[in-house]
Amino acid sequence: MATIRLPRIDCARVCREIGDFVLERVRRTKTTGCVIGLSGGVDSSTTAALIQRAFARPEARGLELVAYILPTRLNREEDARDALEVADLLGLRHETRPLEKAVEGFRSTNPEAFEAGFHLGNLISRVRANVLSTKAATENKLVAGTGNRDEDFGIGYYTLFGDGAVHLSPIGNLSKRLVREMGSFLGLPGHIVRREPTAGLEPGQSDFGDLGYDYDLVELVVEGLHQGITPLDEHPQVRALAEEQIARYRERFGKAKFPDPAALVEDILQRHERARGKLEILHPPSAPVTLEY
Repeated sequence: MATIRLPRIDCARVCREIGDFVLERVRRTKTTGCVIGLSGGVDSSTTAALIQRAFARPEARGLELVAYILPTRLNREEDARDALEVADLLGLRHETRPLEKAVEGFRSTNPEAFEAGFHLGNLISRVRANVLSTKAATENKLVAGTGNRDEDFGIGYYTLFGDGAVHLSPIGNLSKRLVREMGSFLGLPGHIVRREPTAGLEPGQSDFGDLGYDYDLVELVVEGLHQGITPLDEHPQVRALAEEQIARYRERFGKAKFPDPAALVEDILQRHERARGKLEILHPPSAPVTLEY
């Protein structure tokens, strides 16, 4: 059975390509830069570092990246702390605006959302998007998205009209693995590069806990699908990683989320198909990058 090939990048080259893309979008729209929501995670931190590097070019004089940190009571204290660390490290103008009162304002119109953590989390994401898009509009800037390829285009793990409501997606063609590589290249602190992915929209939430697998497996399965390899659940690369993650989930949460690799792979493939439907509704442009196989 053929080996599933995973892409490699030249970080310096891709950094330049993403910077060119951001500058082209800003110039085309005659805006003054970008706003970004900083969560303290590797995706938003890497996106901010890439944009700030582009805006530091001589030809980008006058362009500005502004960071907004928008916590709720569901966020851990270290989330805002890490976001502030990144903003200071990059020299960004930044503001912290807690969203608790804004979210509570929806209790009168959408009380049903407060009865389930899933819907409340999506509501928070949409409130965040409203704040960012309004800040961008009043400052004549673009909203920079922070979704990576695995989340946005692999399994559609984002809120429609929430964190998906952006003007451009600088890291939309980089897998989570490559985002971490780029974050290290750009000099981000190790604890941020290695931080466990979480949306911060439910107490104790993590992407691994929600999904039952991590993004390395998403990348492997989606790449295998695009390379025409079947059946994926029987491929030795996929099966070994899937079995490891099933065991890790059981050890961490005391129960199995998937009975076997076949069920896990099927979940990824179903999410991938649903992600395509989301893209038909809302698809911000992604920076073109060079992936070498």
